[in-house]
Amino acid sequence: MSTNTKRDPLKEAEHILALLGLPVVQQNERSALCLLSLLDLRPGKAWNKARNPLLGITPMMDWMRKHYNKDYAPNTRETVRRQTMHQFVAAGIALYNPDNPDRPVNSPKAAYQIEPATLALLRSFGTKQWHSNLVNYLAMRQTLVARYAKERQQSRVPVKIAPGKQITLSPGKHSELIRAIIEDFAPRFAPDSLLVYAGDTGDKWGYFDAELFQELGLTVDPHGKMPDVVLYYAHKNWLLLVESVTSHGAVDGKRHAELTKLFAGSRVGLVYVTAFPNRATLSRYLGEIAWETEVWIADAPSHLIHFNGSRFLGPYPA
Repeated sequence: MSTNTKRDPLKEAEHILALLGLPVVQQNERSALCLLSLLDLRPGKAWNKARNPLLGITPMMDWMRKHYNKDYAPNTRETVRRQTMHQFVAAGIALYNPDNPDRPVNSPKAAYQIEPATLALLRSFGTKQWHSNLVNYLAMRQTLVARYAKERQQSRVPVKIAPGKQITLSPGKHSELIRAIIEDFAPRFAPDSLLVYAGDTGDKWGYFDAELFQELGLTVDPHGKMPDVVLYYAHKNWLLLVESVTSHGAVDGKRHAELTKLFAGSRVGLVYVTAFPNRATLSRYLGEIAWETEVWIADAPSHLIHFNGSRFLGPYPA
């Protein structure tokens, strides 16, 4: 390759992405800038000087603005994450949270880093060794992708939803609490209940029994925010709407009204529950929790706190 002093790092990065087999929709300026930021390759910097900083989406976008005058709007974060970085991770080009694989998906500290073998390859771009290095890299890349996919799967949170049946959720405290709701709360206070829905920070519909949902007279509102867990307690003919709270989302008055509207078509009684991992977290929300709801604390699983003295667990008339 010619050492052209007027070389265009953006075009070179797009060319590399094509050679690495990224889909056409990732062979664009946005993805090229993401690659350059992960390598800290500023204009005029040679490929053999590539580095491997640990960067979140916002720092990546700040880097693009500073070094390539590309000013993406703040609401572009999700586009960068979903339309570029997801594919980089899936292709084995970048690692997700290599410093802490158990970091929650929705953590503001979520970060990416160029994969070591990819870094070594890209440092040879423009040299006589590039072609042979690329051939060897592509031959081993499927092994890399499979290995990292296995590591990501191992970091997920397993949840037993029925005898012999298990789902997995994205890693993090939020998912750990959802597991406690399904495995500890449900057997104690709604034995033999059926899991209708479980949310996931990485995928809104972590688990969804659409057939049961319809049988209960409910329809999916694509604009409605589902509770973290929905359980059908057939013995009492109740639908338990449970929010998992580690940092936000308690059933306050506003949320109670939202859930009532969202589940207005239910043929069974609605029970509203807020779940906390411990009393310390509960204490931050005591002034917000709505009346006629229940509170469950994972580290004291055999107890419920009833936010109304007239009765215990059960639905209230509208």
